[in-house]
Amino acid sequence: MAMNHVRLIRSIAITREAMGVVSRRTYSSGKAKKGSKGSAASDAPKESILSKEVKSTTVVGANILKDGADPKILPDSEYPDWLWHLIDKKTALSELRRKKTETLPYEDLKRFVKLDNRARIKENNSLKAKN
Repeated sequence: MAMNHVRLIRSIAITREAMGVVSRRTYSSGKAKKGSKGSAASDAPKESILSKEVKSTTVVGANILKDGADPKILPDSEYPDWLWHLIDKKTALSELRRKKTETLPYEDLKRFVKLDNRARIKENNSLKAKN
């Protein structure tokens, strides 16, 4: 019986050593190329080559044409009124359900119908998928 325990311990020790050899990380012997992924030079933040004056008067990177130039930033009065309402927060479906539908403005009522239909479709699809 003692012999079996010794064999068991030896086999465990041998497999651990083998796992240690297999799982060791090895490194290549060659030197890293200049400008490679892991170099310290690439970790430094790149400085912008554009002046602050150019950044404040043009939309940098908005040009989609090959021969075009970046568009200039116009005064607020030159843009349409609807543009400023794009970032307004919309009411959620749960809030719209709490309100009376008779008192909702047209835009909110339209949004309520759209969101309610979408929720009903998702619910029906999930019920069909379970069956």
